[in-house]
Amino acid sequence: MRSIISAQLKQTWFSRFTLGFRVTGCLLLLSAPLSSAQNVPIVSGALGFFDSTNTGVNFFQPVAAPVVVAPLGRHFLAESRFDLRGFYEPKNGTSGPIQGSFFRSTQYLQLDYLASEKITLVAGRFLTPFGTYNERLTAIWIPKFQDAPLIFPIGTRTTGSSNGVMARGVLLARPLFHIDYIGYFSASSSVPQFQAGRAAGDRIDVYFPGKRVEIGTSYGRFLQGTHNNSTGVHFWWQPYRFPLEVRSEYAHGQHAEGYWIETAYRLSQWKGPDSLFGRLEPVFRMQQTFRNSPGPGDGLPAANTQQADFGLDYHFPHEVRLNTSYSRKFSSTGNANIWDVSLTYRFLFPMWRGHQ
Repeated sequence: MRSIISAQLKQTWFSRFTLGFRVTGCLLLLSAPLSSAQNVPIVSGALGFFDSTNTGVNFFQPVAAPVVVAPLGRHFLAESRFDLRGFYEPKNGTSGPIQGSFFRSTQYLQLDYLASEKITLVAGRFLTPFGTYNERLTAIWIPKFQDAPLIFPIGTRTTGSSNGVMARGVLLARPLFHIDYIGYFSASSSVPQFQAGRAAGDRIDVYFPGKRVEIGTSYGRFLQGTHNNSTGVHFWWQPYRFPLEVRSEYAHGQHAEGYWIETAYRLSQWKGPDSLFGRLEPVFRMQQTFRNSPGPGDGLPAANTQQADFGLDYHFPHEVRLNTSYSRKFSSTGNANIWDVSLTYRFLFPMWRGHQ
């Protein structure tokens, strides 16, 4: 690093982080009277450091992603996840003093009502349940690659969050298959930290336990400005006999469509998952987007794009993980090489000891 980040920038980042932590702590204290031995609020999440070089320009991001889960009696559950990160890069692109800024977002802040074994009602700010990546893989300690798929904005409106109500649960459960459902409605909001569009949608998942295969469909309808539809399908497979993961999605939006398919193989069959080689996990992802019409501001590539991602992750003890990857992007707007390195540490602890 060619220069030292200014003390004022450090102070701003730290003060905003501590403010968010204090607010979270106050919310937890409010739930204290309802806590028992088995209903103690839990704080989890991760700390991370991301470094990326895209087309020769290097930038890095320190990230804190706390998650708070607080049971409120037998039928209610409050949960939230925040993203606090700094973004630093050379002032002149490849040279010059380091400059940076701070970003914070409320990814979800919701109240769940466990109405029965087959239905859960949700109110507040929640992750838009379009496809699988947004709900299942956006937490920084989960994805195999640092960057989200190119088609991520389709159906999620770039923010990935909605403000409104959602119902989800089990539609049908049989020994050979399970059918799950999600339906949601989101209201429009321009309030900072709670920005969302007016939309509605659903997702249907079918899971086959014997094969460990899941297939599903997603639908979203944007209900403000120019109304438009987004549709998607997904396929996941985790075979029993070897540590392979296959994940894939296809999505079609108003101005573009595309797909991604990802495979990961943990080398745990070499003397177990805790051996030197058993902690290694090679990863590969292929993705493409196809632009149907201009769509400024939709978060998708401006032209047809192909990208191949090659990764090698290492799982250290104590929930520490190192992700490394190289990506080659091909597009009429210009080809690019992308190098990513990230280190994450996942934490989990109760806010206080429960009492019998």
